[in-house]
Amino acid sequence: MNDKNELHRLATPHPARHPKPTVKAQVLTHLIFQRPDLNEAARFLMDFGLTVARQNAETLYMRATDATAYCYRVERAEQARFIGFGLAVPSLEELEKLTRIPGASSVEKSEHPGKGYYVRLTDPSGFIVEAVCDQTPGKALAHRAPLNWNLAQEQQRINATQRPPITPPEVLKLGHIVIEVADYQATCAWYTQHFGFIPSDVQVLPDGTPIVTFMRLDLGDIPADHHTLAIAQGFMATYSHSAYQVVDTDAVGMGQRVLRERGWAHSWGIGRHILGSQIFDYWQDPWGDKHEHYCDGDIFTDTRPTGIHPVSPEAMAQWGQRMPRSFTKPKMNLTNFLLLIRNLRRSPDLTIRKLITLMRMFG
Repeated sequence: MNDKNELHRLATPHPARHPKPTVKAQVLTHLIFQRPDLNEAARFLMDFGLTVARQNAETLYMRATDATAYCYRVERAEQARFIGFGLAVPSLEELEKLTRIPGASSVEKSEHPGKGYYVRLTDPSGFIVEAVCDQTPGKALAHRAPLNWNLAQEQQRINATQRPPITPPEVLKLGHIVIEVADYQATCAWYTQHFGFIPSDVQVLPDGTPIVTFMRLDLGDIPADHHTLAIAQGFMATYSHSAYQVVDTDAVGMGQRVLRERGWAHSWGIGRHILGSQIFDYWQDPWGDKHEHYCDGDIFTDTRPTGIHPVSPEAMAQWGQRMPRSFTKPKMNLTNFLLLIRNLRRSPDLTIRKLITLMRMFG
């Protein structure tokens, strides 16, 4: 590792909240993917627990049960890839502020379900962010109630049995998105500066170098999910996974049964995370991209300070299957290998020493 990169590492602080962000995002609204087969995408997503909101020849919109028009957009394209995601801001006035960020679009009317207005931005790693406002809510869909548990000292279910339906678990909402980037510090700083994200927890390497940041929305004294966006150091910009909340633990388990019986590829779970505390289960869509069912996650207000923790495979779960090496294994081909070489030369956050440490740690 050259002296310049070493000095940069030593001088770079952990990601931190920004004192005066451009705006404060309120909700993760939707994800944007491109796929060559919309029907195959819909088949997986319906088995996963989402509902078709609208579909035409070029675009598929999926939704959860919460009162939103859609949360997952699939555009037809020759190559399968992740494009970006949407964040809601409180008002048109706040949306206008984002147009002053370099590379931002003007305020445009949306033609997607829910309508409203949007500004399109590109983060330092090349992901698209659609900042939206004034969307018309969708009608909430019905879902089953959480099951009553008979605990050791509190029995709520007398003369009754537990028989959840053998169907895909209803997804209540889109919970979070996790991305990997080469330009880790710049990307983390961009989201804290422009959308007011608060780092809930930062994971560090043995030498103290930050490597993963879990970020929550700043909703003031209203509790927010432990993370809505997580950013991990990688050797290129890529999608890691997205997560979807279901009603309870039995819904996570029923999701595993249904998805397994319908032939989809399992990735990791069931277990409980350490940071965020979610009970989780991960599945791969037809293109190998990971989607997570979860329930029982931590929620924090804006007063909760940032935690600093060592990163390791053991730090990923309190119980359950150890995280398999395949979970973090990058897709290596000639294009990605050339990206690795380019980013090692270009990015101040990616060094050979860091890459070797990650390979030893996660395989």
